[in-house]
Order: sequence, then C-alpha cells, then structure tokens
Amino acid sequence: MSSTGQYCGCFNVFTVCCCCCLPLFALWRLADGFCPLLQNHRTRAQLESLVAAGCLGDLRKRLCSRMSFGTAGLRAAMGAGFSRINDLTVIQSTQGLYSYLSRYCADLSRRGVVVGFDTRGQEESGCSSQRLAKLTAAVMLSRDVPVHLFSTFVPTPYVPYAVRKLGAAAGVMITASHNPKEDNGYKVYWCNGAQISSPHDKEILRSIEEQLEPWSSSCWDEGLVESCSLRTDPLTKINSCYMDELTSLCFHRDLNRICPLKFVHSSFHGVGHVFVQQAFLTFGFAPPIPVPEQKDPDPNFSSVRCPNPEEGASVLELSLLLAEKENARIVLATDPDFGAFLSVFTGNELAALLGWWMFFNWKEAHPDPADSQKVYMLATTVSSKILQAFARIEGFHFEETLPGFKWIGNRIHELSKTGNTVIFAFEESIGFLCGSLVPEKDGVSSAAVVAEMAAYLHNKNLSLNQQLHNIYQTYGYHVSKTSYVVCNDPPTIQKIFSRIRNFDGEGSYPKTCGGEQIVHIRDVTTGYDSSQPDLRSVLPVTRSSHMITFTLQNGVVATLRTSGTEPKIKFYTEYCASPGNSEASRLEEELRKITAALLDEFLEPERNNLIRRCV
Repeated sequence: MSSTGQYCGCFNVFTVCCCCCLPLFALWRLADGFCPLLQNHRTRAQLESLVAAGCLGDLRKRLCSRMSFGTAGLRAAMGAGFSRINDLTVIQSTQGLYSYLSRYCADLSRRGVVVGFDTRGQEESGCSSQRLAKLTAAVMLSRDVPVHLFSTFVPTPYVPYAVRKLGAAAGVMITASHNPKEDNGYKVYWCNGAQISSPHDKEILRSIEEQLEPWSSSCWDEGLVESCSLRTDPLTKINSCYMDELTSLCFHRDLNRICPLKFVHSSFHGVGHVFVQQAFLTFGFAPPIPVPEQKDPDPNFSSVRCPNPEEGASVLELSLLLAEKENARIVLATDPDFGAFLSVFTGNELAALLGWWMFFNWKEAHPDPADSQKVYMLATTVSSKILQAFARIEGFHFEETLPGFKWIGNRIHELSKTGNTVIFAFEESIGFLCGSLVPEKDGVSSAAVVAEMAAYLHNKNLSLNQQLHNIYQTYGYHVSKTSYVVCNDPPTIQKIFSRIRNFDGEGSYPKTCGGEQIVHIRDVTTGYDSSQPDLRSVLPVTRSSHMITFTLQNGVVATLRTSGTEPKIKFYTEYCASPGNSEASRLEEELRKITAALLDEFLEPERNNLIRRCV
C-alpha cells in the first residue's frame, strides 16, 4: 500500500492519496453496512458521484484530512468526508466529547448535556441542523447521559443559557451562524456557559481521534430522542426563564409603551423572527415590522448573497426599502442563529451607544462612585477602544480579550467569581452582550435594549446619531475602519506575516506606516509586546493564527489578523482622539491614509494576488 495513505479506524480500510486509491473508493459502494460514512444514503451518493467522475482531488480533500476544533468547536461545509460536517463527523465529535466529559465530570450522568440547533440544512447531503442535533443526542443517550434537546430551532444564546440554568455539564449548538449556506458547525459550551477554550478543546480533539469508529447502531438512531426517557425538552422552561430575566435590562417600560418609533427587523431567513417579537413584547413595545421575504427559516437564504450582517448595506437592501415604506427610523438585523445583531451602525459605533446606555442606567441605580470599582466592561482587542475612554473618565474597569466571544465569556465567569459585574461586552463584528444574562453574544437582548435606548433618546428629542456625536464630544472621537482581503493560498499568508516580522532585517518589525512613526508593536502569535517592560504580551499567545497590532504616534491603532474560519486577512484601524478633538472629517481622512498604507506597505495586495473586499 502507498506510504502516502492514512489509516482510518472508522473505515477499517486504508485510504491513499494517489491515483491507485480509485478501486478502494469504488468498493465503498458495496459497503453500506460496513462503512460508517455510507450509513447516510445521500452522502453515499455524493461519494459515488465523485468516484464515477474521477474527481480524485475532491476525494482527497474530503477523505484524507480531518476537521480540527477551531472557535469552540467545528465549522465546515456540509457533505460527505472527514473534512466536512455530516452524520459521521458529528457522531465522532460527540463520542469524543462524551469521553472527555466522563473523565472530567464525575456527575455527568446526573447533569446531562444541552443540545440545540438552528434552521440550516442541505438537501443533497441530508445534513440538517435538526438531524445532526438528534444524532448528537443519540450518542449521549446511548451512554445513559440525560439530554436536554430543544424540540425546535432556538437562538444560539439559549444553549449556554440553558447550560447554566439547568446545571448541565456542557452544551452543543449545531449552527454556522452567518457563514455561507453550504456550511454548518458544532459549537461546544462548557459547564460555566462559556464556549470551550484551551485545554478543553485540545483534549476533546484528542478524545475524538482515539475512537473514530461509532460505538453502536444506537449512535445513528434519530428515533432514540423520541423513545428514550432520558431525553427532555427544555424549550418552554428556558424560553420563559429567559424572557423573565430579560426584564432586568429594561429600565423605562412606561416610555416603551407609548413609543411612537417604528422598527424594522430582518432575521435573514434564520431563527430570529419569533424570538425578537417576544423580546419586544417583554420590553413593552409593539413588535417590530418583519421583512416578509426574510422572516421565515430558509436554509437556502434565498434573498441574500451571504447572511452576514457584517456585510452592511449590501445585505440590508430589503430592510432599508421596507423602512422607507413604513417610515421606520431604525433597522434591526440579526444573523441566522441570532447571536449577533445590527442596527444601521457599525459594530464599533453601536458599541459606543450601548456602552454609554448600560453605564448611564447602572449609574442611575448606583450613584455612589465607589460602586464603580466592581464594574467592568470588556471588548476584544480588535474592537474600538471607546469603552477604554469611558472607563478612564467614569472610573470603572475595562479589559481587552483576544478576538472571539469565548474569551469574553470565560473572562465574565472569572470576574463573577470575585464579586465583579460585567455590564457590557462586545466584539466589533456585531456581537454584543448587555448585562451578563448569558456569557455569549446575544442578539435577542441587544435588539430590545437598542429599541429602548432609541425610545428614551427620542423622548429627549435626540436621535441615535445625535447621541453618538455627544458621546464622541465627551469621550473623544473614535473613528474606525474594518475590512479584509481574501487569500486562498496559505503559503502566501505565511510569507506576508514572515515579511512583517523581518521587515528591516531579521526579527525587525516596521518602524513607520504611511509616514507615521510606529511607537508600539504587539504580536500575540509570538508573544512579543514592545510596550511591556519585559516585552511579553499580556494577552495569551496564539500560535495557531497570526495577529499583529501597531500603535502609531498620531493615535491610530491598527491590527492585521488571519481569520480562524475563512481564507481572509482582516484589518482593523482606529483613530482614538482625545476629548475635544472634534474635527471628524480630518480624523477620517487621516485614518483613510493610514489604512491604505497598511494594506499597500504590509500586505502588498497586487504583488500577493490578494482579493480586496468588494461591497
């Protein structure tokens, strides 16, 4: 057999990455009961079609590599193969999760796990989120572990909320959030309700790889969730508890009841419509006006090119047209799994408004300045520094985390153990958490909170735009730019970042950008930070991805980083002006020049064949 192959326990055959593998692929058509990957007749048909067409390159990609745990779980295209989301890879992942939990959690058989799903699905592979959730539950039930499986689709935050409310050992959400329609994912939450982080992710992956063969036929039995007494449906209880606790974020219900503003909402064909309607009613509002073409679940996302609120106006066309027709002042959009949400502001601008609003109401209830010593706001390090400006003036604490809400969620848990309260947290990619109802970005609560803030400001004859201007006048203008370039060649990405780290000779970073002096450099990939006395980064080292931050003498902060789930190099730039510096147009022009220089000097798009974002 070829030395280029890899043994796969779940196949009990040797797969090889060369032309001679074709006869083995052909034999799999006869192995329905023998080969686990072929238990699903639709994924079997996919492989048969690829074999018949001689698509060896595609077969190699699908069968000669495995997914790794990334941002708190798995995310990939649906379909046949070990590198894709399907029945088998979900069963394998759940077996690994069970094995790790059984070693780590002595009372797993009492606490159980929570399982939820969104509305995604792919007809050609039969890999709907609901089916994959049932298979996840079946694996756990086959080992006598209680499973709290939601009976219908739910917003992603409901799973971590249920984990904490029910005291479960862990949670799994089958979702790919705002990824393209071809994708799905397997998102894992720890017992504290936060997304799993190291070392749990690595240990779960090791457990998966130790036992790839499905344990028994029960693992494939969707019907087990209907017949097993260990399965419960937490939907009614969790929805009721969540909406009850949501009232803790409602500060002006009397104003909400008489609010004349109209709101338009799009759920981008995902789960959001029903839940945002309930949240508005909980706050005393009339329900928002739904975009009719986008309110119902649709795995094909028929009316949008990409169901991602980060794409801005390009995916909001129907929402904006409806708002104009209905004379609605504010558009709210939620990504398909309802973890992130958007009004017609950037993520950083909306964070400035929400951060101000949450502290304004907290201060009303806690007038003693000493109380601020136990109050925190959090943001990922690629997000706006506006909360830091708030903290300097108002006297509460601000902390940065690495990108990704798993870092925020786990930090919230740590702070709560020492009696501290996080009243707001965000990431610039339109993920917000008002209060600490759930340690995850939560579009359900955020949508209602924004509506109440808008109603309050309207009563004061202020718009959201006017209040944002007031915030910048008080705390300093923070003008930001976030975008990306696409690079489909991993070696090119490595070459780009290697050049930056050896810009003026070995181990020497750039000294200027756009003619401006660079005063500090932080590289969390290597752990270097020139601003620290010991030159070591305070943030954790993340060698699996690239991220370098440059602080310029003129107040601009710029970061380059690779995406964990997409072939992108993202860039983030922000001009952090001091209070009183209100020449917004000058700041924006200066930021535009620095941003252009960052791309041209450091990424060299044309030389490296990078594809610039086109909106």
